[in-house]
Amino acid sequence: MPTRTLHLNAFLMGVGHHEAAWRHPRTEPARLTDVRHYQQLARIAERGRLDSVFLADSLALQGDVRHNALGGLEPLTLLAALAAVTDHVGLIATVSTTYNEPFHVARKFASLDHISGGRAGWNIVTSAGEAEARNFGIERPAHADRYARAAEFLDVVTGLWDSWEDDAVVGDRLGGVYADAGRIHPLDHDGPHFRVRGPLNTSRPPQGHPLLVQAGSSEDGKDFAARYAEAVFTAQQTLADAQAFYTDLKGRLARYGRHPGDLLVLPGISPVIGSTEREARRLEQELQDLIIPAYGLAQLSHLVGIELTEDALDRPLPDVSAETEGAQSRRRLVIDLARRENLTVRQLLGRLAGGRGHRVLAGTPERIADEIQLWFENGAADGFNVMPPVLPGGLEDFVDHVVPELQIRGLFRREYEGRTLRDNYDLPRPASRRARPPAGERPDAADTVGSADAVVAS
Repeated sequence: MPTRTLHLNAFLMGVGHHEAAWRHPRTEPARLTDVRHYQQLARIAERGRLDSVFLADSLALQGDVRHNALGGLEPLTLLAALAAVTDHVGLIATVSTTYNEPFHVARKFASLDHISGGRAGWNIVTSAGEAEARNFGIERPAHADRYARAAEFLDVVTGLWDSWEDDAVVGDRLGGVYADAGRIHPLDHDGPHFRVRGPLNTSRPPQGHPLLVQAGSSEDGKDFAARYAEAVFTAQQTLADAQAFYTDLKGRLARYGRHPGDLLVLPGISPVIGSTEREARRLEQELQDLIIPAYGLAQLSHLVGIELTEDALDRPLPDVSAETEGAQSRRRLVIDLARRENLTVRQLLGRLAGGRGHRVLAGTPERIADEIQLWFENGAADGFNVMPPVLPGGLEDFVDHVVPELQIRGLFRREYEGRTLRDNYDLPRPASRRARPPAGERPDAADTVGSADAVVAS
């Protein structure tokens, strides 16, 4: 048996991660806004004993709606509905630090953690798109500025989660004391981006802090992850690149007083699964045949920063600068992929259609398990962010055929051993940073939580 535990997250995206999934007969694009579709997916993931499910998010309509199934549901609202039909699987949502306020985010994730019994996770993004900035009437902040705001944002949010001590709620009916005001603390944060008094008006989350997830792989992103994140979603195309990223990121933890086991690295993988290699290749080709080149060209043009037309389809990707204020790490990955494999633009579009830069693997369950095991046992991954090309069928295939193979090899759990998302990921519950003051120095209720009139007025 391995000394480490493999971790698996199901990345749920509409009716599948392949950009042409909505055109395939195995999917029902009308279910894109049907809560029962996502509840079914969450139950499938829980049946497979997966650690968590994850919902991405964007604050703008992305791409050409004529050619792709766009317009999903807001993730935190949706995860509350998934919490009601599951008991163990973790629930991770993307929320931006650029277009939100810390108090709102702290309260919403604390609420989801309470609703789910300690299964909430936050995928922290800084929102790189210009379309998102336009929806809020501002200029897109520079890359470094977004990360500076995000760092302060995280300090405020975690401070608010810690503003209630674990035992602040007394519940003394006879004595008439619901909460000990001396165990509830103002935050009094005053920084470059935020002024927040606190405390939070929701008690401390069951996990202490909902799990913190991050997905940026730029230099700023990796430093941010090393300081705050407990799990990282990343796109890596080769074993060597994944090993280099893994070593680099884990090596940054010491400067923040952290250890390699404090952060899990989960590369994305989009498995196209067949009972034989031929069957898997056939499904992969069926999806590729449904690609609309105009859609892929527009997406690629936006990513690399130059206009690509159909005349460029059968030529190599033109020279492009690697400098951008947008998604830096994904742009570099795509350019490197095109150069390393000498791909034409058409071939590159085909590679990106299945996973947007994440690794696509077509094969039998045994072959998929082989690749997972290879990366897991050779310093490239602590687990994987599983991105089925079609949903729900692709997730069912993974749960019913790949997971049993991993269990046979002793790599993956057969039963959940804990109750919370942190239990699933073998990560500790953080202690509150707010030490309880001596009894004589505790503030009274009016100083700490406000009067009843103030609560009503707010």
